[in-house]
Amino acid sequence: QVQLQESGPGLVKPSQTPSLICTVSGGSITTKYYYWSWIREPPGQGLAWMGAIAHSGSTYYMPSLKSRTSISRDTAKNQFTLQLSSVTPEDTAVYYCAAREGLSNSYYPTFGEFDYWGQGTQVTVSS
Repeated sequence: QVQLQESGPGLVKPSQTPSLICTVSGGSITTKYYYWSWIREPPGQGLAWMGAIAHSGSTYYMPSLKSRTSISRDTAKNQFTLQLSSVTPEDTAVYYCAAREGLSNSYYPTFGEFDYWGQGTQVTVSS
């Protein structure tokens, strides 16, 4: 059973560049055809896909966030990481890592569209 676990800073100040890490167990992030995504849920809003890293290492981003988002991976640790630069209070959200076979074709997915989810980690941007 594949399990995902997010870890992050919790509270960050505006303009900072927080990193969030997703640690994967029970499966490999290099498993063919799987894509490993970051998805967030701002308060009172729905899920929003931010980007993904493929089994091959290729990356894909939501166009509106591409200039501020970077996703990387450490295959030795079976982890993938999200960096979000120049954060503002509008970036306050629960951040999830998730995985599915094939790249998501929706920028606003539902929970059912992914095979595996982490429990989510709250990131609050406040001075």
